[in-house]
Amino acid sequence: QLQLVESGGGLVQPGGSLRLSCAASGFTLYYYAIGWFRQAPGKEREGVSCISNWGSSTNYADSVKGRFTISRDMAKNTVYLQMNSLKPEDAAVYYCAALRTTATCSLQRVYEYWGQGTQLTVSS
Repeated sequence: QLQLVESGGGLVQPGGSLRLSCAASGFTLYYYAIGWFRQAPGKEREGVSCISNWGSSTNYADSVKGRFTISRDMAKNTVYLQMNSLKPEDAAVYYCAALRTTATCSLQRVYEYWGQGTQLTVSS
């Protein structure tokens, strides 16, 4: 069974850092691009970052450029989202999603598999 499990969310103060993990089970991420998305209460889901299947390309939303870094560990079948200089507006439920493609990653594509999300709260 294909499954994505996010972890690492929690409460952090503004300016703080946190790393989210997205672990895949039941399939290898070898052929999949991974995207991170977030949804805050009352807002639409938005794409945050993505990484291609080989990790050769990444993309970021303008709102997180320079603060967030996406990476992947093939051996662990896991993708990470390092979040620095966190702001209250970053608070949301963060989801990772997988799309079978070897193309440059895009946050505009329709992703096939989704995790259940992990909550990030940014507050003092």
